[in-house]
Amino acid sequence: MEIQLTADSTCDLGKYGTERNVALMPLSVILGGANHLDGVDIVPQDIFDFVERTGELPKTAAPSAQDYADFFRPFADAGKTVIHFSISSRSSSSNAYAAEAAKQFPGKVYVVDSKALSSGQGLLVMKASDLLREGKTADEIVETVNALRPLVNTSFIPDRLDYLYKGGRCSRMAMYGANILKIHPLIEMEDGQLVAEKKYRGSMQKCIANYIEDLAAKYPEYDRTRCFVTHSSADAELVSFAREKVAETFRFDEILETVAGSVITGHCGRNTLGVLFIAKSTKEENSCAQSLR
Repeated sequence: MEIQLTADSTCDLGKYGTERNVALMPLSVILGGANHLDGVDIVPQDIFDFVERTGELPKTAAPSAQDYADFFRPFADAGKTVIHFSISSRSSSSNAYAAEAAKQFPGKVYVVDSKALSSGQGLLVMKASDLLREGKTADEIVETVNALRPLVNTSFIPDRLDYLYKGGRCSRMAMYGANILKIHPLIEMEDGQLVAEKKYRGSMQKCIANYIEDLAAKYPEYDRTRCFVTHSSADAELVSFAREKVAETFRFDEILETVAGSVITGHCGRNTLGVLFIAKSTKEENSCAQSLR
């Protein structure tokens, strides 16, 4: 039976998803009461313009269960088995609605809670595509990607904390202090939700260099198939520097650049950058190994 891979638009795969024939379910971005569909009729620049003009962040919304059912139906009616990858269930209700919709197609629609977002979610989609090319069944693909979820490094560093403050994720004092002192927090996904880890200080280029070196120390063993350098419309010089630093530090077969869509951009702001890949062991296991050395 033919398998169709689908994902929430938050996977931020760009052209790589198109090349792999991944169908996307757009989440909604609401600007001043007007509803837009991520990746369809809104781009990140619209977000920046809106925030600059109003001082407010856009709102985002998940598709309804009926929206998901309408999205899955053409594939199911064509005799395809759908494997859908949702943004983390701890970040959005999308997963719950997709799972509810899947009940209308018994045995035809699998819903995977990626426990990630942006290209962390995208890494699992790409791995599923690799397995599909190898001829794996839907059950085998779902079992494999579910097992890989704790190994996906989803992390990033924001340039400024303005958007995080407006979204209620940090205090006004923390925002001002970070912006004045050039403090850039490391934001990581832990068990499906974002948490602030260590803080870097200095220029974004210096912080990105330290961040990549820390990733290499934390994850000495990793899946070399691919890595994503994903950013929210970051400066070209910073992106180029990050790519070169990753190439010097790691040994990935390919380093892919993607730009965050409107949903992700609306929460993190311009010039945020992350290096995302699949590790061979969890952060906790690596920490234990390092403490024993």
